[in-house]
Amino acid sequence: MKLYTSPGACSTADHIVLEWIGKPYQVQVVTREMRATPEFRALNPAGAVPVLEDDGWVLTQNMAILHYLTDLNPEAKLDGDGTPRGRAEVNRWLAFVNADLHPAFKPLFGSTAYLDDAAAIDKSKDNARATLRMLFGRANEQLGKHEWIAGKTRSIADPYLFITSRWTKGVGVDLGGYEHLARFCARMEADPAVQKVLAVTA
Repeated sequence: MKLYTSPGACSTADHIVLEWIGKPYQVQVVTREMRATPEFRALNPAGAVPVLEDDGWVLTQNMAILHYLTDLNPEAKLDGDGTPRGRAEVNRWLAFVNADLHPAFKPLFGSTAYLDDAAAIDKSKDNARATLRMLFGRANEQLGKHEWIAGKTRSIADPYLFITSRWTKGVGVDLGGYEHLARFCARMEADPAVQKVLAVTA
């Protein structure tokens, strides 16, 4: 099994999950330039990470890879407590990060540059920051009730939330006052598996 990842990208969540699972895997760190090559585009025409290769089969899309890893390794207990409701809670918060939080960063990563209007671009970025503060506020509230985002045990949703929270530091999103989220991030940063992954892809 081989994971293609890029420094700081959402694929870091998959990398952390692979470490938590504890089985052998390979990792290849690819730059933006490498992702534009024909060789990489043959793996993923979108030129994006994560990409997972498993015995000649190629899988893309973060949520699909995270679920595939948990389905292959149920003993790791990263997909809820074994009940339908437990799995649904993981899916709820994984979808929250994937469909709400992650896309909300796009204006801050340059997706509105096509507007070619500095005031409009700045307005889109201000709106993104306000939206992200609101969304992270929801995560903070949830983490005030539970140690992990989906409940009592860690899951595949936690590394994804952790990585997106790290993105806020470079784009001016204020997370001040979110003490539960801060405590969660500190716990993740103290995890030996997370430290090992960040040493490779931070």
